[in-house]
Amino acid sequence: MKIYFMGIGGTAMGNAAILMKNLGHDCTGSDTGIYPPMSYALESEKIRYRIGFDVENLVVEEPDLVVVGNVVSRGNPEMEWLLCSRAFPYVSLPDLLGKEILENRNSVVICGTHGKTTTTTISAYLANINGFDPGYLIGGVPRDLPKGSCLGDSKAPFFIEGDEYDSAFFDKRSKFILYHPNILVINNIEFDHADIFRDLEDVLRTFRHLLKILPGTGTVIVNADDENVMSLFPIDWAPVITVGCSPHCDVQIASFVENETESSFELFYDGKLWQSVNWKLHGLFNARNAAMASVATAIAYYDKDLFSLNLSSLSNFIGVKRRQEVLINCEELVCVEDFGHHPTAIEGTIHSLKSRFKDSELIVCFEPRSNTSVKNIFQSEFRRAFLSADKVLIGTLHRGSSIKLEHRLDLDFLCAELCASKVAANFFNSNELLLEHLIAHKSPQRKIVCFFSNGSFDGIVEKYCKSIQL
Repeated sequence: MKIYFMGIGGTAMGNAAILMKNLGHDCTGSDTGIYPPMSYALESEKIRYRIGFDVENLVVEEPDLVVVGNVVSRGNPEMEWLLCSRAFPYVSLPDLLGKEILENRNSVVICGTHGKTTTTTISAYLANINGFDPGYLIGGVPRDLPKGSCLGDSKAPFFIEGDEYDSAFFDKRSKFILYHPNILVINNIEFDHADIFRDLEDVLRTFRHLLKILPGTGTVIVNADDENVMSLFPIDWAPVITVGCSPHCDVQIASFVENETESSFELFYDGKLWQSVNWKLHGLFNARNAAMASVATAIAYYDKDLFSLNLSSLSNFIGVKRRQEVLINCEELVCVEDFGHHPTAIEGTIHSLKSRFKDSELIVCFEPRSNTSVKNIFQSEFRRAFLSADKVLIGTLHRGSSIKLEHRLDLDFLCAELCASKVAANFFNSNELLLEHLIAHKSPQRKIVCFFSNGSFDGIVEKYCKSIQL
């Protein structure tokens, strides 16, 4: 079958195209721009792609099926022609994955507002390093796996991120509803995706729907420290394993400490020590990601015999690109890039950085870009998130002019509140101006600069690193 991926440049879409190619399909696609590392991955698999959306792409390729990416909406020329001509059938990416891969596999679906990519990567890594051949699809760039997707053994578990965001412009169901979960991980739940959900209750509703399709033979692994997660329980149709810092949890995270170079913690199962972990990732939230991933992987391969899974390889785990990724580490400066865009995730990373670099100046650069962060929904939460920083530089409000003033994140007020709390804060009308200010800033202390964005930040992260190296 010839499959055409409309929006093939995205990490999930590109990796899915590679999976379908490995299943024996002829895969092609298009996007407005396709950049490394996805361009390299597609080319290494000899998957053809075209730059730009154009009706001619579909006419020439004559696919048997079109997969419509989440970046595609009404007005896209290829989509408009497809809707009018009905020349070829089309599906969403989650629908394709559900029908072609997941309904025939032991599907391990890893969900939560934060940490999905890291937790899924740890699961696939542990399975690999323990001698198994898992299938997986990562919505990022893993640094410990050979590539971002793999079919693995056709009878092996398949690890996938369970995103609560919608499937396509024509299918508003959360992606994870289509993933046929056998093992379900719920790491945390908060309000996000304000363009899709009305409020927290709306988010909880889609997770309740997800739980209702978990079979009685399945297992759900939950973060017992999260009140929103625990509000979904109890359920009486599948077993629940709790993970958290309390000794009452089935799996307990204990003795967490961190320094500049590493962190450590202990995992207990049923009150018995499972593993003492020293690794390169930081933050209690990453220790929780590791715990959830370890339980999910152990259950996938050993059922309830968690002790059979060897976790010692976590000491070598590096992580995922753009998740607290250290770009520069020298005597005068540490530069970190993080995908964080929700105030809770940002606050957790800032707290970790401050605890590790106690005598340094922490400079936080933030690009409000997601559909939720550009609005004033989290006005007070962002203030609280930044309070531990020494200096906060806020870049351009993405598509700010398209948001009504009364709904827009008030950067002036946010910076004024931070300054009143003795945190130096400025916002800039362009990200280039932020970059100029950052380069010009001198500090008698060692500087820790952390960039937060779920987008490109207009390339200033790379430019800043180059300016330091010159």
